[in-house]
Amino acid sequence: MRFRDRELLRQALTHSSFVHEHPGVTGGDNERLEFLGDAMIHGLAAEMLYDLNPEANEGELTVLRAGLVSTGALAATARRLGLGAHLRIGRGVERTGGRELDSLLANSLEAVFGAVYLDRGIGALRRLFRAEAAADLSAANHKGRLQEHSQARGLGTPEYRLVGREGPGHRPTYTVEVRVGGEPVGTGEARTRRAAEQAAAETALATLAGAEPQNVGPTPT
Repeated sequence: MRFRDRELLRQALTHSSFVHEHPGVTGGDNERLEFLGDAMIHGLAAEMLYDLNPEANEGELTVLRAGLVSTGALAATARRLGLGAHLRIGRGVERTGGRELDSLLANSLEAVFGAVYLDRGIGALRRLFRAEAAADLSAANHKGRLQEHSQARGLGTPEYRLVGREGPGHRPTYTVEVRVGGEPVGTGEARTRRAAEQAAAETALATLAGAEPQNVGPTPT
């Protein structure tokens, strides 16, 4: 997508640490655009999920939306787009691996979405968001399907617990365990905690598909 106002894109890619080290820089940092982009994508995610899931209730849609707009999901999209290489960040943040931090990548992507909205309008932002969110829908559905499975059997909401974190600070690997009815039914490992939760939910769904009800909790009455 080409920007009509290139300065908007430049601002969206400018972290506050860069401005602090270069006080004369024009345009300022991306925090206002991040605020705008965050608000816009929450609305667009709700709209898209409402359209794509006509049978889902409010709780199920809320779970799906949380997955799509989470820090981990946005950071994964930013990595897929190669956004980190184009960010303007301060030297200190650079030295600590800031270009790979989930929070920084997610915030910067929100700022880019905010800039797209201002530059090209809601239609262009909707098309961009839907194209990028499509890659995350199947993963988000693992958690949504597991919650639906669990609640339909009277086992409550699945509980996700971080059980391991290894590797350097800027490239960690997370291990997450999911429990249904108080019993562990799946684990997942990934570069982000959100992705590890999705992997754990996928494993749990496979486990529960072949498990007797008493293996995972009380039989609903």
